[in-house]
Amino acid sequence: MNVKILPSLLAADIGNLEAAVRRAESAGADGLHLDIMDGVFVPNVSMGPAVVEMARRCTGIPLSVHLMMIRPDQYVAQFIDAGADSLLIHIETQCDVADTLAYIRDRNVRPGIALNPGTPAEHADPFLMAADEVICMTVEPGHGGQSFMSNVLPKIEAIRNASLKAGKPEMDILVDGGIDRNTGADCVRRGANVLVAGTSLYGAEDMSAEVHALRDSALAASA
Repeated sequence: MNVKILPSLLAADIGNLEAAVRRAESAGADGLHLDIMDGVFVPNVSMGPAVVEMARRCTGIPLSVHLMMIRPDQYVAQFIDAGADSLLIHIETQCDVADTLAYIRDRNVRPGIALNPGTPAEHADPFLMAADEVICMTVEPGHGGQSFMSNVLPKIEAIRNASLKAGKPEMDILVDGGIDRNTGADCVRRGANVLVAGTSLYGAEDMSAEVHALRDSALAASA
């Protein structure tokens, strides 16, 4: 299994985001994850398209943009124009998820769906053929630094099995929230192949060493 490591910019120093983007690339990350919060779908407000645009100027690694928004359909075009390589929208939102995924794909960006911890795995089934990625939140969305929720592990496995049944073995399954060497390995054993990590990476003294350690533990778990 090819495991990818994506540092989450939400955990970086807000006053030094450009340096944080460059730090992720120099540390050997496979991409950068950006959480966009609207203060409605989740109880917090974070970045906007301008931050994605800044990141696109600063790095050549892929930008994974996760829209934690009640109406992501109203904003996807802005984030595509800003330079997102993939856009993930929640299936719990108040928009036509299928239509929004189709629009994202039509704009040559990878479409993805996101599930909150309490959302059953089978709720993703209607959208698997339209998505290239699924992100399972392993904390309640809205704030960084939370503890990993191990009760999400069976859902990761269920979604991997559903993607295989749907004939999409190439589906990227991401996990986000409380990810470190131990929890990341647990997720990989259940079928995840993309680890989004914030505090454990941006809080590390040597991000490069931690990226490699996280990848090594994940690869060992996938063997």
